[in-house]
Amino acid sequence: MNSWNFDPLELTILAFVGALYWRRARTLARRGRPVPPLRAVSFAVGLLTLFAALASPVDTIGEERLFSVHMLQHLLLGDVGALLLVLGLDGRLMRPLLRIRLVRALRVLGHPLVALPLWAANFVVWHLPVLFDAALRHDAVHALQHALFVAFGMLLWAALLEPLPGPAWFTAPWKIAYVLGMWLVMLVLSQVFIWSGHPYYIRYDLTDQKAGGGVMLVESAFTMLPALVWVLLQVLRESEARQRLVDSGVAPATASRAARYGRA
Repeated sequence: MNSWNFDPLELTILAFVGALYWRRARTLARRGRPVPPLRAVSFAVGLLTLFAALASPVDTIGEERLFSVHMLQHLLLGDVGALLLVLGLDGRLMRPLLRIRLVRALRVLGHPLVALPLWAANFVVWHLPVLFDAALRHDAVHALQHALFVAFGMLLWAALLEPLPGPAWFTAPWKIAYVLGMWLVMLVLSQVFIWSGHPYYIRYDLTDQKAGGGVMLVESAFTMLPALVWVLLQVLRESEARQRLVDSGVAPATASRAARYGRA
């Protein structure tokens, strides 16, 4: 157990978030509007993914010895864990949070034209040598790095999956370009590491750095390809549902929104 890292602050935050989710889900269940089991399981697995990334040997090995494992940690936080957490959310669960004025003001960060560039900039900038090495040297900077990976990752996936309604124009065809944009960022950065001619960071060698690029390349395929398939299926589903509603006399704008959010 020596390689496990049970940071009290990190564990407290994860436990607090889990307790808030459980309390809200219990409230909804008492009102006869229970959270679907798959949604609750997704959120729980998302928290466990964050726990594994932060507390398991992935953290200590990645920070002290292997860039490839460190890259895996970043992807677990900002991609896999963030995705699972967003899959566990919907408008009913988030309603108490949205009553907070600051949260409502920050909803603009979830706009697809904001979330994608913010996520891309955050992910790329933190892998610049000056900031990456600073995170290795200073625990506070490292904690900030991890927190931003999760936060911007959740904003990225929330814009795509829409636990809250998004802009009217952001229909399924536009989401194809969105997913391809996400994938392109991952592909480009992975190639930088794979084809690098010298190590960029103070603790890692060149071979391991190339392996880290490979980890990013493989992980991005396992997340982005299913996301792209899902969006393509959404295009077909929304088109068929919208046409059916229009044929039945529903106004085109109303039909589009109903088809988009599964109310056809």
